[in-house]
Amino acid sequence: MKSFFRFALMALVLVMIALVSALTAMRFAIHGQEVAVPALVGLSTADATRAVEQLGLVVEMEKQYYSPQIPEGRIMSQLPLPGTKVRRGWQVRVAESMGPQRIAIPSVTGESARVAELNIRRRGLDVASSAVMQMPGTLAGLVLAQNPPANASQVAAPKISLLVSEPTDAQAFVMPSFLGQPLGTVSRTLQDAGFKLGAVTESPAANGSQSAAPPQPSPASMIVSQAPAAGQKVAVGATVNFEVR
Repeated sequence: MKSFFRFALMALVLVMIALVSALTAMRFAIHGQEVAVPALVGLSTADATRAVEQLGLVVEMEKQYYSPQIPEGRIMSQLPLPGTKVRRGWQVRVAESMGPQRIAIPSVTGESARVAELNIRRRGLDVASSAVMQMPGTLAGLVLAQNPPANASQVAAPKISLLVSEPTDAQAFVMPSFLGQPLGTVSRTLQDAGFKLGAVTESPAANGSQSAAPPQPSPASMIVSQAPAAGQKVAVGATVNFEVR
C-alpha cells in the first residue's frame, strides 16, 4: 500500500515538472521572438528602414509634415515608441519631415472646385478633403471656404481642405384646391407664393354657342378646374393653368 502511494506521489511530481517545463519553454519561445523598437526620430528614411528591418520589423510611412526643427527627409515621429517590446513582423508607423514650409497657400475661395484643385496641385500641394454644403443664391461647384486659409504660415501638412457649394433642392409644395374661387384672388395668391399664372380658358359650358367669340376671363370668373390638380407636389416657380366660367 505504501509503495502504491509512493508511486502515485512520484507520478504527480513528474507531471508537475513536465507542466512547469512546458510553460517555461513556451515563455522562452514567445519572448524569444520579441524585439525592442529602436529610436527612429531624426534618422533618415533609409537609415530608419534599415534599422527596423534588421530586427524583423516593417516600416509603414504614414504621412509627411512640415517641420522647422527636423530636416527634410528625416523621421519626425514614430509609433510604437522607442523601447517598446513587439513581436517580429510588427509594423512601425513613422512620419517624415518635409522641412520648413516653403510653399505659399493659394487663395482658391470663389473658384470652381475643378479650377481650385488644379491650382492647388500645380503648387505641389494636395486636396485633403472636400465637403459640400447647400448655399441658396450661390452657383453649384464653387469653393466657399478653405483650410488652411490663403498665405497661412506654420502649416502642418501640404494639404488644403475645401468646402464646396452644391445645388439646393427645389422647395416643394402640395398644390391646394382653387376650385370655386375667383380668378383675381387666386392670381394674387399664386404670385405671392412664387408661382406663375399660366393659360386661363373659359369652360365649354360657359362659352355657349361654339360660333360665338369666347369671352375674356375676368378677375371675377370662377375656377372650375386646375392643372396641376390639387394634391400634386409642385416646385416653387411652377406654372398653374385654370379653366373658369
